[in-house]
Amino acid sequence: MSDADNTPCDQEVNARGMNCPLPILRAKKALAGMESGQILKVIATDAGSVRDFKAFCSQTGHALLVQTQAGDEFIHLLRRR
Repeated sequence: MSDADNTPCDQEVNARGMNCPLPILRAKKALAGMESGQILKVIATDAGSVRDFKAFCSQTGHALLVQTQAGDEFIHLLRRR
């Protein structure tokens, strides 16, 4: 069990089957409707999402709390700035 499984989330985005840039765009839209400090969980199947979310958080100031892989899924936890 990973940290992603134990961390409570305020919202979840299912980006399974989507390729870049759709997981980022879905996350951006979800984060826009959230309050500062809330946690967003994104589940993606695109391996490129690992680097994409690192870059996205670096550029936007959101905190990237956890990135983990479970089978063919990549789980990203972000804290809204």
